[in-house]
Amino acid sequence: MSSKEPNYLKKILKLVLIYFGSILLLGFLALLCCFDVIPLDFLNSKKSPSPLYDMDYDIAQLSPSEENDLLIYGFELFKETPKYIGPDNGNPDMAFQGNRLACKNCHLNYGTKPYSAPLIGIIQRFPQFRGRENKIGTIQERINGCMERSMNGKVLPVSGKEMQAIVAYLQWISRFAPADGKLKGTGFLKIKIPNRPINLANGKQVFKKHCVLCHNTDGQGSKPANGFTYDYPPLWGDDSYNNGAGMTRVITAAQFIKGNMPFGTTYDAPVLTDEEAYDVAGYINMQNRPIKPNTENDFPDIKKKPVSTPYPPYADSFSIEQHKKGPFQPIIAYYKSKFNINKTK
Repeated sequence: MSSKEPNYLKKILKLVLIYFGSILLLGFLALLCCFDVIPLDFLNSKKSPSPLYDMDYDIAQLSPSEENDLLIYGFELFKETPKYIGPDNGNPDMAFQGNRLACKNCHLNYGTKPYSAPLIGIIQRFPQFRGRENKIGTIQERINGCMERSMNGKVLPVSGKEMQAIVAYLQWISRFAPADGKLKGTGFLKIKIPNRPINLANGKQVFKKHCVLCHNTDGQGSKPANGFTYDYPPLWGDDSYNNGAGMTRVITAAQFIKGNMPFGTTYDAPVLTDEEAYDVAGYINMQNRPIKPNTENDFPDIKKKPVSTPYPPYADSFSIEQHKKGPFQPIIAYYKSKFNINKTK
């Protein structure tokens, strides 16, 4: 027998032990999951969203009825908002929008895509405290916040058909949500905020490489010539969100971009790095857009104002420029030291 054969047999035995050991370990973990000793999603990614996002939210499944007709109208409002309440809808009394964005432009997959500000469970999360108003607000007030900011318009009548229809749609997509409305995948992906100001030159290059295919070189998006609604929305200019919208905060925009852009990106396969998302968010938000009146009244307790809010007043002495462009870490550190507040956006 060759002297090499015992070593060869040892290697085979080692591989066999590793193989069967791995099977035993996985079986043991599965057994623990079955008996709730460890959570079922232990082996999943920390970012893996709730399985509720995979439920059936196809509006076409609904049969005609008075109740269903209202929520179907809510879906249509969500999908083609300007057609019904935009500036070109043909009825000046129904022109509640100042721009031509649709709800679907920000809340992707009609509000059901994880990490794109999804709306599944939002009904259960309201009434809710909102720092921007510094009070407990209703879901109707939250919708009207979008109307005044993201839609650059005016509030919908709370008792009107449009508001009732939107709420009905949100109730329908929230029907599987837990009682507290909390499920993994809400909000946006977190990023590691670069400890520097945004790099506008790099942001412009990222935009040219990844964004112009959908949003065009001028950032004005695209929509059918005979249509009301953008397939790909404008990122600045008259038809975009105004400076009071949450998306004008660089950190918030970077988080949305990281998990969703370029179009088709998902939370588990981001295309851009944190640095690229940060820079392109800054580049987009430095462009001209509508100005919301009375933003000085936002955040009555200004200590609650997010650090990347691009308009004053602030409860600190950092410049408007730094609140717009960063670096944000010194501002975050100040609020922690001065007020014991942990700022994340």
